[in-house]
Amino acid sequence: MVGEFPGMQQTNRRTIRAPINPMDRSTVVSILPKRIIERKATLQPSTFELSPGTFENPSVLVIGPSSWWREVDENQPLLEIPVSSVQIADAIVRDYCNGLLACNMADQMPGIFYLPGEYTVEKVKKEQPLLLQKALANQKKWFMELIRIADILWSRSNGNPLSISDDSRLACRELNIQNKPWLGDIQAAELVRCIACGSLRNPAFPICQTCKAVVDPVRAKELNLSFAQ
Repeated sequence: MVGEFPGMQQTNRRTIRAPINPMDRSTVVSILPKRIIERKATLQPSTFELSPGTFENPSVLVIGPSSWWREVDENQPLLEIPVSSVQIADAIVRDYCNGLLACNMADQMPGIFYLPGEYTVEKVKKEQPLLLQKALANQKKWFMELIRIADILWSRSNGNPLSISDDSRLACRELNIQNKPWLGDIQAAELVRCIACGSLRNPAFPICQTCKAVVDPVRAKELNLSFAQ
């Protein structure tokens, strides 16, 4: 604009937050043994991080309100739109859980929830034992479904380790299930090319699923496969 002081436009466009209500506090609680990082790009503050938690020692994150800015006019300061801590806490839980495999956001989901107000770990354990028990039951049901899906994918993919999610392996560790074939080292089960047809196969199995060729006669003999002579 002609006649405008240098830097005046940049000054008008600065985002300056109004005083924050110190009573506006909410707490996100997690018993999921996995680090959670949620980012809300349009908000300030925008990054929320929860440490891994357990039923015995939940992870808690106390959050306050955030803000976003609405443009009114190019020559006017941006208008601050405050967002309460309860809305932020709800968004953290929902946005993280909604995209997870086998999560129904009801009784089958990670053990994550939020509480209005400011809570410590001790206060959560003392005052909200029923919510912790419910979160544990929901998380166990979610883990069991992840393991069931992993069994199906392992079978359908001829033992492809890439078909198994990290959450499924985490579920087995948390439920102390150790007899799953897909719990082995991913590198050890890396797929290789079949020497007969060129398709990818699991080297732990001596017969190619695609062309049925016996690509490892020694291993086939160890397994007593009568047709692999």
